[in-house]
Amino acid sequence: MGPDDPRGTKPMKYLLTAVCALALAGPVAAQDYNAEPNYGSITLAPGFQPDPHLVSLRAGGNISASNAGSGCAGFITNAPDFRFQWNGNGSLNIKISVLSKADTTLVVNGPNGEWYCDDDMGEDNNPLVTLGSVSGRYEIWVGTYSSGDPQPAVLSISELTNF
Repeated sequence: MGPDDPRGTKPMKYLLTAVCALALAGPVAAQDYNAEPNYGSITLAPGFQPDPHLVSLRAGGNISASNAGSGCAGFITNAPDFRFQWNGNGSLNIKISVLSKADTTLVVNGPNGEWYCDDDMGEDNNPLVTLGSVSGRYEIWVGTYSSGDPQPAVLSISELTNF
């Protein structure tokens, strides 16, 4: 095949186009649900005590929570803030909430790979996510609306109806 042979140029054009497209595509920031959690982890089962399980942390980060999915807001870290293993299919719902003086958001990755997010469903406009009782691993991020400005917060995991 010579330089004027059309059979040799098309594959090369496609290859060059693909290489250029990959080179121009920037990295996509995403949450690493397999990273070591910033504030630890726990295994919980129905009837766990004390209920609620509370975790003091610093909310916020530099990564837009919108990368986790549509409806997710605020800024979070790459690694989850907290992880828990739930061993209890069919029991009461699990309520994950945050208490803070700052305007916080909540991002949860469930064992089914689905993302759950909230901003102001809880008391005093704090975030709250209510999940069915599905056994598996849950990763939790607590965000703020200001990038890189961590704020004190308390994460709550509960089976109680009112807490």
